[in-house]
Amino acid sequence: MVPGCREHPRSRTRAKRPALARNRERKAACSSRSVPAAGPFPARHKRRLSLMDVNLQFWRAEGKSFFQRFLHWADILDPTVLVKSNEEIEKSRLLLQTSAQTLQESLQDEKVKQAWKLSLSSVHPGTGEIIPFVFRSPAFLPLVTPLVFANLLPHKGGKQAFIWQFLFHSYAAGFTLANGNATAKAEETALPQKLPHKQLLLCTGAVSCAAWIGAFPHFVMMQNRLNSPSMETFFRKFLPIPLFACLSAFNVVIVRGTEYENGIEVMDKNGKVIGVSQKAGMKAVKETALTRAALFGTAVMIPESLLYYLQRTNFLLKNPRTLIPLRLLLTVSAMGALLPVSFSVFPQLGEIKRDDLEEEILSSTEETEFFYSRGV
Repeated sequence: MVPGCREHPRSRTRAKRPALARNRERKAACSSRSVPAAGPFPARHKRRLSLMDVNLQFWRAEGKSFFQRFLHWADILDPTVLVKSNEEIEKSRLLLQTSAQTLQESLQDEKVKQAWKLSLSSVHPGTGEIIPFVFRSPAFLPLVTPLVFANLLPHKGGKQAFIWQFLFHSYAAGFTLANGNATAKAEETALPQKLPHKQLLLCTGAVSCAAWIGAFPHFVMMQNRLNSPSMETFFRKFLPIPLFACLSAFNVVIVRGTEYENGIEVMDKNGKVIGVSQKAGMKAVKETALTRAALFGTAVMIPESLLYYLQRTNFLLKNPRTLIPLRLLLTVSAMGALLPVSFSVFPQLGEIKRDDLEEEILSSTEETEFFYSRGV
């Protein structure tokens, strides 16, 4: 500007335009940062504002039929994924969240397919957090099968039976808690790694009670010294099978009791959280308990039924030491065949109709179909 001359108003407007543009860019950047991050593990308080987790998106598209779910679970339960590090899991999640491919296209890409396998087997869909190593789905078969086998063996006393029952139900409770719906836990505590006192007491009580009831037939046989062969067969062979199945379902119902007491989140088809429903929580827990009872009841019944007839053959009569390896082989085979079936009976992304929800939720939306994370 020439000294002594006044600046024209339009020149000041032109000079301010870059600064105004910069301010607008700053505001846009700040607003974009307030949106939930697209990283692999967003914060818990941001998760509720985000869309449906990629794991749930997968099950929504690829879990419509039992056969689809069975094929995917047979692949996900591969124990070799347990050797993958947390860093590899995080990279897989990031790849899935940033990939421009459709779900069908990604399943044709071997690298993205492996990323799906890692994410589905290792990451909780409700929190986006990595599940503890021993409670991931691929670890369930190699860890729980020896415990099931140990419970099938004839025990020398009631104390030994109680210990094996306690170990089995302790692991089952931990797996159930780690893979259940995270809504109820998030409502009670802001720290995702901290277990609410009420839930801790429920887990302890459920495990202790189930272990004592499971060992009850052995206590009866030891105390009463049953002389009748039919009664001994009943308490040793027949009673433990339905008892084992019922106690497995009981474990799920008690450990995940906060889900139907406090409710779980229900979403619309876009993943937007509509509300918290106790009825959806009851449905999720009921479905999981039924599949768990069917899994362990059948996995115990098959070896016991086959051995009841096989141990009368000449081969086993001459070689009684082969009975234990044969029992182990039958137990592993039964658990390996039934586990993907059990996980596939009900979809991971459960659906609940409008008429089955509470009135408080229905008054806030016109949607007719709602979804929830069932857990494993």
